[in-house]
Amino acid sequence: MDNRKPERKHRPVKEKSAARSGKNAGEGIRLNRYIAHCGICSRREADDLIREGVITVNGKTVTDLGTRVVPGDVVKHRNKVITAEKKVYILMNKPKGYVTTVEDPHADKTVLDLIGDACTERVYPVGRLDKATTGVLLLTNDGELTGRLTHPKYQRKKIYHVFLDRQVIRNDLFRLTEGIEVDGELVAADAVSYADPDDRSQVGIEIHSGQNRIVRRLFESMGYNVTKLDRVYFAGLTKKNLPRGKWRFLSPKEISMLKRGIY
Repeated sequence: MDNRKPERKHRPVKEKSAARSGKNAGEGIRLNRYIAHCGICSRREADDLIREGVITVNGKTVTDLGTRVVPGDVVKHRNKVITAEKKVYILMNKPKGYVTTVEDPHADKTVLDLIGDACTERVYPVGRLDKATTGVLLLTNDGELTGRLTHPKYQRKKIYHVFLDRQVIRNDLFRLTEGIEVDGELVAADAVSYADPDDRSQVGIEIHSGQNRIVRRLFESMGYNVTKLDRVYFAGLTKKNLPRGKWRFLSPKEISMLKRGIY
């Protein structure tokens, strides 16, 4: 009698399917990462572009978020070829009267007008400052870094010098740290104090919220009118030694600081 156990039949292991672009799984890089490397937007925003069907690879529209690309692939965004370019990082002391929405056809002056032809790469502002707000503004073509600096979950610190139409009472400073409801969300300052001990109409406020015009709206909700707003700090960057309306390239040390999140 043969007591040997019957051999177990092994089912063939199915390989993980590759992306629809025809690449083997693991080959090349994810399409959303490539788009971010090209400075178009962040990876998260690149996923939205892919879903919308405005990205093509080698002439074919792709909507699969797992799509990968390799050197030699031709990637287009709205029929325009996109390529990875040298990363550029610019610090600007934004003047009043310039908008940060660089593709606004109705804007008389944008922050890119201040750079002119001095930078051949196409850079974009990181976050927004409204037309009347001045101060620290970062511009870059690094989509991944932009995503990390603007996504709410990373809570990048911003400090503003606020000038108001009248003296701010101390209890209202307390209210700012406790939190004020704006658009259904409780927004609280991380720190707030008088910027000038002799002039209580000037306030310094540290905040993480990325809501549009949030500093102005916080004070307006308490009955104040912001007459001047200046951002003095953003993600470790200040406007020290940078006159209003001027800009400079970041140093390698500053770029490393931003990428590592050390600030």
